[in-house]
Amino acid sequence: MSVTVVGSIAFDAVRTPSGARERMLGGAAVHFSLAASFFDEVRVVGPVGDDFGEAEYAVLHGRGVNTDDIEHVEGGTTFFWSGVYGDNLNSRETLETDLNVFEHFEPKLSQASRAADVLFLANIVPALQLEVRRQCDRARFAALDSMDLWINIAREDLVKAIGSVDCVILNDEEVELLTGRPTVVSGAREILAMGPSAVVVKQGKYGAGIITHEGTFWLPAFPLEQVVDPTGAGDTFAGGFVGYIAAHPDAPIGLELLCRAMAYGSALASFNVEEFGTERVARLTGAEIAARVAELQRITAFTDAPVALR
Repeated sequence: MSVTVVGSIAFDAVRTPSGARERMLGGAAVHFSLAASFFDEVRVVGPVGDDFGEAEYAVLHGRGVNTDDIEHVEGGTTFFWSGVYGDNLNSRETLETDLNVFEHFEPKLSQASRAADVLFLANIVPALQLEVRRQCDRARFAALDSMDLWINIAREDLVKAIGSVDCVILNDEEVELLTGRPTVVSGAREILAMGPSAVVVKQGKYGAGIITHEGTFWLPAFPLEQVVDPTGAGDTFAGGFVGYIAAHPDAPIGLELLCRAMAYGSALASFNVEEFGTERVARLTGAEIAARVAELQRITAFTDAPVALR
């Protein structure tokens, strides 16, 4: 069994109240891959330039990520993004976005990547997401992420892509923008009508929820005393969520499995934000993840003591 992820591989420059990094490994496919690698074999598909070298490959190989389908564009430069976060870390300003080799990216999947059991379509052009989904038609579970740009300029293609997958992962503002609904629950219901069987709504530092035809489940973010860098947290969450599903090939993909997957996604995202970029997740252990999931379960459980209500 394996997971294929298609998306951006990047260098990021980030400034937060805790400090700054002028150049660090990032990109949706990287953050996803590192998280999902705790559960299954991961094959990453994305373009890089000449500036992407052995040190960057070593981070991925250190977690056992298969990089055979990373496309090295000779003479090119890797996607670069820089931004600064506000004091509350809930808002950020993009300072620079250089698509570079990512601008003309056309995913080239090997037979092994096309044969993946589970597929994650990270934030890329919706038409490309749909094309990759068609190539990976044997995947028993496929999920996608998107962003406000594609909702605004490629909505028709995005709706088609959404209809081709089992799960959509968006943040609350994206759900409302896509559907025009005043609440994320009503918006998620409308997205379900487009074809997927589950919608995950990310709410940043407040946690996430999942809406399916079976029911809903809401989970707070793991409480931390300090957050250093939120960059990549959503993709790390997706990696934990999708990776957990990949690790249970014989389990029915229903609400029970999805709820447990949410807990692992939340735990992994909480580690991601403790340091800059991939620094924390790259040296994370399975035992640490299991302990945090157990703590998340403990702090979100309660027993009811009935009382006479007036």
